[in-house]
Amino acid sequence: MHTLVIIVHIIACFLMIGAILLQSGKGAEIGAAFGGSSQTVFGSRGPANFLSKFTVVVAAVFMVTSLSLAILAKEKTFSSTVIDLKKKETSQPAPAAPADKPAADSTSGGH
Repeated sequence: MHTLVIIVHIIACFLMIGAILLQSGKGAEIGAAFGGSSQTVFGSRGPANFLSKFTVVVAAVFMVTSLSLAILAKEKTFSSTVIDLKKKETSQPAPAAPADKPAADSTSGGH
């Protein structure tokens, strides 16, 4: 499931990048007036409407897959030997140090 969502997410990323790059900017009509190419293949506003709707759909898929990946990553448990996030509780208490330990003799020190 996790791998399928990642694959759909990557495809949505590339489709959204392509759809955004294919759209013409707001100043594209001024450039066409000075000898640029006209948009006669799809009509005057044909590709802009299709590309804007396609961008909205792909962006919605991107947002859903992003949210799904965040939820799946939160539910996935990670195990690490360096950092243990969930501390294991032991049933046996830790051994206590003996209290009757004789103190070191400070008079026979090293002077």
